[in-house]
Amino acid sequence: METRTVKRKKKKKEELIKVDRISNLPDSLIHQILLLLPLQSAAITSSLSKRWRSLFLSLPDLDFTSINENPKPPSFSSKSICQLLSLRHHRDANNLRSLRFRTPITFSSLNSLIRLAVTHQVQDLDVEVTTKDYFNFPRWIVTSQKLRALKLKSSYPGFRLPPSSSISGGFQKLTSLSLSLVILHNQPHLSDFFTDPNFPLLEKLALENCLGLKELRVCCRLLQEFTLQNSLQLDSLEVSGNNLRRLKVVSCFHSYSKESVVKINTPNLKTFLWNSNAVTTTVHFLDKLVCLRKAFVGVLLLHQDINFQTQCLFTLLSELGHSYKLQLGNQSVEILSSKKGLVKNHLLPFHNMRFLELQTRFDRHNVQALACLFKSCPMLNILLLKIINDQTSERRQWNKDLWDMSNSEIQYWESQTSEMESFLNNLEFVEIHGFLECENEMSLAIFLLRHGKALIKMTLRSSFLCRDNLRRQMIRSQLMGFSKASSKAKISFH
Repeated sequence: METRTVKRKKKKKEELIKVDRISNLPDSLIHQILLLLPLQSAAITSSLSKRWRSLFLSLPDLDFTSINENPKPPSFSSKSICQLLSLRHHRDANNLRSLRFRTPITFSSLNSLIRLAVTHQVQDLDVEVTTKDYFNFPRWIVTSQKLRALKLKSSYPGFRLPPSSSISGGFQKLTSLSLSLVILHNQPHLSDFFTDPNFPLLEKLALENCLGLKELRVCCRLLQEFTLQNSLQLDSLEVSGNNLRRLKVVSCFHSYSKESVVKINTPNLKTFLWNSNAVTTTVHFLDKLVCLRKAFVGVLLLHQDINFQTQCLFTLLSELGHSYKLQLGNQSVEILSSKKGLVKNHLLPFHNMRFLELQTRFDRHNVQALACLFKSCPMLNILLLKIINDQTSERRQWNKDLWDMSNSEIQYWESQTSEMESFLNNLEFVEIHGFLECENEMSLAIFLLRHGKALIKMTLRSSFLCRDNLRRQMIRSQLMGFSKASSKAKISFH
């Protein structure tokens, strides 16, 4: 039987449980809590009371893409999004920080929705839509004086940009712009669109799938990052800006044009990514890239004239001489391995290079090009070799005579010792991916272990499980022997 004291304590505890402490929190703190929930879950709280309804309708960030996190989300159509924006109180009209949505939509509905967002003074707008037909760039975006970041992506079929003359005085506050699937067949030359008068505060620009674009000029003095992807018909690219730190160009210049020109004037560039692009006729850097820290060059072989491609690639790589880190794609290495490649040219000026990553099939014809690249990097500390294993490779398997120092592959590397002296005196870490114990890679591993005076560690990563464990043990034992006899580097097998 409970005493009066026990009953009082129990009653007090029940009263404490019933107290709604969350509702007593400030609006700003409740907003932070609601923003941690998917929008669907946050919407449910609006049925609790008038205050909670007001709290939901005044959320500063509306992310309609978060509803997909629920197994059975309701259908948030463009009409639903418009209705929700229309319900926001007038006093909260200027607190819409961000709006994100992905939906099939008509152009008229899209225009109405963006008009509402601009009326609420949205600062960050992220839109991905699918329409039945091409649509024009919404004019309400141009006139917004509060918009800071815009991401407009058409999944299908695309949209058209307004003419440069019609956006005068717009985009004055925009700092970040991302456009995807832009139809430019009627205006293939964008030489005065992405300039300071139109985008005076732009810091980040990303363009993807620009259909019909042939000529592009980007000149914004505050621009720090520029990405251009999948502009296959591009023939001419000009980028300039003293504040540009990162430049990325992917899958461009595939038009088979006899004349393709790239001009870059970015003296403070730190990252240069050039991937899956056809070799261009001219690559001209107006200033030395003395601040360059990282560069990736991966080109495509589209033309039959290998001599032309070799010279153009060599010119491009020569401009990256100040880079601290360089990554070369497989086809870049193949071009340099041709009969007119690096072997017949002067060494590349990679005197500042500390990290080199090479993707290669490592066939016999690649060996001399790799040797030339090593000679070009006298101060290199880290070498990462990613071997591409396919059925077309001509790599010979290990055999019992591999350790004979008269082996032709080993003899070649030995003949390069004096010219690679600086390289061998500074190399500290070597990592080889796709290591199959074939003759080419074994000869290189032996050479580096024998002569790498500063070598600390060599990591060999195999891409398959070897059935012949005895052979693998013999190889590992022999490599360990070379290590102990010379460089004393640690060898790690994975």
